[in-house]
Amino acid sequence: MNQIDKSQPSEDNSPACEQENKKGLRDSQDVVKAYRRYGRLYNMVFGPVMEPGRKQALKLMNCQPGERILEAGVGTGLALPYYPRDVQIIGIDVSPEMLRQARETISRHNLENIEIQEMDVQNLEFKDDSFDKIAIMYVASVVPDPKKMMQEARRVCRPDGDVYVLNHFASRGRIMRGVEKIISPLANLVGFHSDFDMNQFLTDAEMELVSVKGVNAFGYWKLLHFRNRPAADNKTPE
Repeated sequence: MNQIDKSQPSEDNSPACEQENKKGLRDSQDVVKAYRRYGRLYNMVFGPVMEPGRKQALKLMNCQPGERILEAGVGTGLALPYYPRDVQIIGIDVSPEMLRQARETISRHNLENIEIQEMDVQNLEFKDDSFDKIAIMYVASVVPDPKKMMQEARRVCRPDGDVYVLNHFASRGRIMRGVEKIISPLANLVGFHSDFDMNQFLTDAEMELVSVKGVNAFGYWKLLHFRNRPAADNKTPE
């Protein structure tokens, strides 16, 4: 895989970023530490519960022979066996512990079309326009800077390529929002924001929103399909 050195993006001083920093935004090393603590429990806790979403994401992606696909935040590799064997997959993650399990998954299923690299989704070491499709599953509310993550996704995805984001977003319902606020301190301990706002994320993505679909239990998680072209006014569907 060809990689290039590139200058670091400038600091984002937008109001949204400042607001996140006031909430105690973690850096990448904090994320690594969180998954070092809970990595071995990840498959047991998040495997079966999140499995329907992974399957639906792969179905929506409709991978075609010869495509180059990036799974950003591949984790322990739970989605890897669902990719067709005639595409090239690069899976990246910032956690060495998670990647160790991903490599075990690759070996166990003999997935010769998949390569794993340790890398931060906020600072991808790939050339521009390197991939036809990008999958970002259960990652957006974990990374310290989701906007920077999406900037990098736009950069390395070819024009008119596709980016798929599967994630939990803050509920609109008053009762569920109350529950999310209560569990927010616990959620932060295991590495994600329970109050992650979809409207802000759609704005920060700066790509055309193709579709939004509820997945997993009660449709509580959302599967977003973006096309890598300038966005119109992305709005959360009612």
